[in-house]
Amino acid sequence: MDSTHRTAKSPSKRCPRFLSLLIMVAAFGALGVVFAYAVNYEWKSGVVWPEPPVVDPGPVGGPPSDAIVLFGGKDLSQWNGGHRWLVEDGVATARGRSITTKASFGDCQLHVEWASPAKVEGKGQTRGNSGVYIMGKYEVQILDSCKNETYFDGQAGAIYKQSPPMVNACRRPGQWQTFDIIFRAPRFAKDGAVVRPAAMTVLHNGVLIQNHFELTGGTCWDQPPEYEPHAERLPLRLQYHGDPVRFRNIWLRELAPLVGKPSGKTGYARETVAGMVSLDGRPLAKARVALYDDRMKEVASAKTSDDGKFAMKRLLADTYTVTVQAASSTHLPKKYGETDKSGLKLSVDEGNNDVRIELASE
Repeated sequence: MDSTHRTAKSPSKRCPRFLSLLIMVAAFGALGVVFAYAVNYEWKSGVVWPEPPVVDPGPVGGPPSDAIVLFGGKDLSQWNGGHRWLVEDGVATARGRSITTKASFGDCQLHVEWASPAKVEGKGQTRGNSGVYIMGKYEVQILDSCKNETYFDGQAGAIYKQSPPMVNACRRPGQWQTFDIIFRAPRFAKDGAVVRPAAMTVLHNGVLIQNHFELTGGTCWDQPPEYEPHAERLPLRLQYHGDPVRFRNIWLRELAPLVGKPSGKTGYARETVAGMVSLDGRPLAKARVALYDDRMKEVASAKTSDDGKFAMKRLLADTYTVTVQAASSTHLPKKYGETDKSGLKLSVDEGNNDVRIELASE
């Protein structure tokens, strides 16, 4: 039995995201079906993304479940030279010389908690001075900058000698402070040319103080910044600058972007489609309606209610194979449940507002 149900509507020219959709399903042999309905569309990028992994954020301040804990309060065994620093009551106090991680890192999210000495001694750069050197070359300055005058690109949170913090978010001497650093490592061509500079985003005590600042080279006290080609991964360094700066809760997450694959299927997708399936003129209950793309990958499915109605969401304008499967007690031919035999094709274009799938038993 062939039937067509169509109510034409034209899409609005003033609101491009509200479009119309025409779906036509044609069966081979004695069966022919037409779908037609008007719905709103969602734009689809056509990129097939992998599912983002699940990460437990952990307690406030971390570490998250995917973090590498560099200092959790027990020891500095992950650091070269760590035995020289004092570890007591879950806190590591700088002394002797700087320490570096045994492992190397590139793009990363780094969390460091630190505290300058409670007893104020010295001024300027001689007051609670230390530093976080990512890749051993790019420093975020640690300093007691609470009512302590110094050069601005050398105060707490500065990318040393390159970018002062946007604001001074320093706590009082002796109080615990946090750095959360998002670091993008530089990239170099084979000839040593800079393909992409290093960049840093820094939050000091939860306050944004560096917003994706692109470095012009390494951070040095006695020479201008310049890049020297280096490996994509290098150790971190915590600086000892003569002051007993304390550290705790140091962890790092290695960063890698999700990479999607273009599918070639891009455009607007409708939000909702409502329809009905009938067999020999009667509603087909508890049937499974599924749509497949040209790779025979299922992209949408729905089960009919007792009155044969179903709904689907987020269908991209394209051509699909349609299958219908029903309970074994019905007389629906099995071919309608097989992608290579159903004979049902669905074409998505601009269209109208009514959905019917009328099937016939053999």
